[in-house]
Amino acid sequence: MKTFKVMQFNMQFGQIWDEAETVRAPIDLDLTIAEILRYDTDIVILQEVEHAQPGGVQIDPPPNYTRLRAALKGYHGYFSYPKADPRELPFGIGLAIFSKTPLRDTFRLELPSSPVEFEFEGEKKTPTDRLLIGAKTTLNGQDVQLFDTHLLAYFMLNSSSEQHNQQRQLVVEQLRRAHGPALIAGDFNVSNRDSLVNQFADAGYQPVQTTEVTWRHRPFVLDHIFHSPHLRTVSYNVKPTKASDHHILIGEFEFAH
Repeated sequence: MKTFKVMQFNMQFGQIWDEAETVRAPIDLDLTIAEILRYDTDIVILQEVEHAQPGGVQIDPPPNYTRLRAALKGYHGYFSYPKADPRELPFGIGLAIFSKTPLRDTFRLELPSSPVEFEFEGEKKTPTDRLLIGAKTTLNGQDVQLFDTHLLAYFMLNSSSEQHNQQRQLVVEQLRRAHGPALIAGDFNVSNRDSLVNQFADAGYQPVQTTEVTWRHRPFVLDHIFHSPHLRTVSYNVKPTKASDHHILIGEFEFAH
């Protein structure tokens, strides 16, 4: 394996994209699985794996992750829900990392959300906390630190993560602590991508791409793969899919030394 490929995919708990019925579109986890298998990447990093339940109930074992793990034969997996919270809205939650090589030293870090008030279905709400997960694996004889995150979309609450930057700062602290090859993929939910790219560059991390839109609702680049200086981007592709309201981002990497 001279190079390796990484998939970044917010799978929106298997809900397909239907422009006419974006909220009530059906769930088709078979399509999600087929899309993941289609690209046969070495690493698969997912967000919104599960559908949040009323009252913040978290089904254990997580049903979508359980199906994914059974279907992705030959992959090792790690999954975590965010902190259980009765305020959870009926969208996607839960992060997963799959790897063709064994995962070890898994961890999770809660990312507190600022108490920004917003209205949802006529009621005043405040956002739930988010999550960063991580694991190590060995690729081509070299250890690689993997991170996966899904930050709060402050831009949807008439605010921004520049104003409320605690989650981003906590993530950067973890990036700075990583030694050797490392990469982070996720749905960063930052509409001003330049501020995110500059912040991560200060920590030594570069994105595989910043220009191709990855979200169907607005022309934003929300999904990214950032890598440490120990890795080089060989190629990337943004793959439109009907399996989610996010496109799939694939990065191919080689070791710089």
